[in-house]
Amino acid sequence: MHSQDDWITIPITPDLVRGALDLERTEHGLLPHRLPARARAQNTDGQLAMAESQPSGVRLALRTRATVLELDTLPTKRVYAGVPPRPDGVYDLLVDGRPAGRGSVAGGNTLTIDMTTGTASVEPGPVGTLRFADLPGGDKDVEIWLPHNETTELVALRADAPVEPAPDAGRRVWLHHGSSISHGSDAASPTTTWPALAASLGGVELINLGLGGGALLDPFTARAMRDTPADLISVKVGINVVNADLMRLRAFGPAVHGFLDTVREGHPTAPLLVVSPVLCPVHEDTPGPLAPDFGGVAEGRLRFVATGDPAERASGKLTLNVIRDELARIVAQRAADDPNLHYLDGRELYGEADAAELPLPDNIHPDAATHRRMGERFAELAFTGHGAFTGHGAFTGHGAFTGHGAFTGHGASTG
Repeated sequence: MHSQDDWITIPITPDLVRGALDLERTEHGLLPHRLPARARAQNTDGQLAMAESQPSGVRLALRTRATVLELDTLPTKRVYAGVPPRPDGVYDLLVDGRPAGRGSVAGGNTLTIDMTTGTASVEPGPVGTLRFADLPGGDKDVEIWLPHNETTELVALRADAPVEPAPDAGRRVWLHHGSSISHGSDAASPTTTWPALAASLGGVELINLGLGGGALLDPFTARAMRDTPADLISVKVGINVVNADLMRLRAFGPAVHGFLDTVREGHPTAPLLVVSPVLCPVHEDTPGPLAPDFGGVAEGRLRFVATGDPAERASGKLTLNVIRDELARIVAQRAADDPNLHYLDGRELYGEADAAELPLPDNIHPDAATHRRMGERFAELAFTGHGAFTGHGAFTGHGAFTGHGAFTGHGASTG
């Protein structure tokens, strides 16, 4: 049992935080951001502002001999009017790279969102404490992964022994951008989102710019990627463009080119992988916009439906199949002059066979089991054989990579 005098209060400094592009000083402490201040200043969308402040992939990385750690945080919980409450955000503890604990923080602010009116309100709440005890003795590397889907202000860190930043392990840095699926959607915890799983299997450091509802080819996001040091880069785009009914085919192609041009300004030769959407049956051939279906809310189910007309494709409205064709064309065109640019059909991560076995619970977002499958498949496709992140990637023109471990068709393993 520790007395109060045993505790050491450790200042939460930027060198203890990984995976964030900015740390904002607040009245309570530090708020990690996944977009820099310049990008946030150019954004007027409340959904994106919420998503980028949710610290998917952000973690404290410590070297210590402490056996007890306490972290005070101020979470912001989301509540959707008329929808059953969401569970508290989950924190994952890793010790020397292995899972060692999991917890949540009660209390915090409450953000109430009314999807029918588009309004939101915030009710302030108290700071809470996360405690991890009975850690193994001796020097060790400790990571505390923050909840991927819960805005989290870092208030105070305490331990029963000195803490210093974890040493640089020399791993390559993987910078990834995508939608709510990359953000983590309904993954079980922050280390089990598909990008976090893939990063662990690939032995790389993750910076996750998966932004729920925010993979919209925004120039400020491209500039943030341009200016972020990284060894490996991927851009998974398409689903948000369709479900927001954001643009037509005429605008989509140039927007993709512009986004990739900007990323290449800062990373001219880094492996750059463009990933098209995973299978999403409601949007394969039906345009957006997407709308919530509240028909099952009384039973605790919320689903989404596509409200566009398939006939509108003739006038340039986008569907996932249209986007996949356009992305494959763009990458094939650019790869003639950019040998480090690659393409992956998202249905290699989650396709028709997977949807039959693991259907999307709300028609849009994968569940925890599907996140695991996608993470394992991405690691196999990108980090092994002739994958884009091995240095031996070869674009085939058909959305697959040649070499060992590739998946053929639309989500079936070759074994």
